[in-house]
Amino acid sequence: MSAVKKPDYSQPVAYDNEGRPLYAHPPVQNLTTDQPSHVTAADATQPGHNFDPRTRVQYANEPGVRHVARDIEPPRLVVSDDNQRRHEESKRKYPFLNLSEGEFVITAVRRHPVGMVIPVAITIGSIMLTYVLAFMFMASVGDGRTGQANAPNSIDIFMIASLLAFLFAIFGYIYVWVYLQNKFFMTNESVIQEIQHSLFAKHEQTVSLGSIEDASYKQYNIFQTIFNYGTIRLSTEGEETTYRFHYVENPKKQIAILNNAVEAFKNGRPVLSDD
Repeated sequence: MSAVKKPDYSQPVAYDNEGRPLYAHPPVQNLTTDQPSHVTAADATQPGHNFDPRTRVQYANEPGVRHVARDIEPPRLVVSDDNQRRHEESKRKYPFLNLSEGEFVITAVRRHPVGMVIPVAITIGSIMLTYVLAFMFMASVGDGRTGQANAPNSIDIFMIASLLAFLFAIFGYIYVWVYLQNKFFMTNESVIQEIQHSLFAKHEQTVSLGSIEDASYKQYNIFQTIFNYGTIRLSTEGEETTYRFHYVENPKKQIAILNNAVEAFKNGRPVLSDD
């Protein structure tokens, strides 16, 4: 009758995706139920291997998944004086942005003024047309104080025209305000887009530089080429979400800054501003 060979726990039973050895060990007793644990115990060291004793391998319900313990109090992030200065400056200049420790704004993109030309022209044209029609009406019917029955008073006509002109000006101002509230920020960690849909409807999108897979711009017609504005397009990894920001001034320069920042971030280099 042959003796049962005991397993050699000093030899690896598998390797992870990075080629590091994984070892099998006897089940660890659960102190509360006296039942074997699903999580294997790992030696603090292994000869010839750089082994992290905080790492454990769970074979039963998550095969191949490695769990690393997180420090209860991780070491504080070390930020250079130069980056801290940029961070404080960005906090003062953009108090509405939620910047993490050491995060600073590299570039702030606003919409090109050309997008306001048509609504401003419509507003001014509507105000001028209102007064022109008011004066033409007053000239055709005369003044109510000249003796004509039921003739409207010139002052009343002028007040009504002024009220309409004021409403046109309010609507034009609201459109311009909503247009200018759409902003695009790039920091050394992420891209932040603030989108204002209407007077009371807005939302904010934040994308990590590490999640950006493609960044490009488009100029659709000769008008955009002449005035040097266009649309920035960002696509992310995973769910392939696409983000767009329209009426960007000098989009080629903005995309160059963004691509340089993404490349530096993904390669572990510091992401710096132009100053």
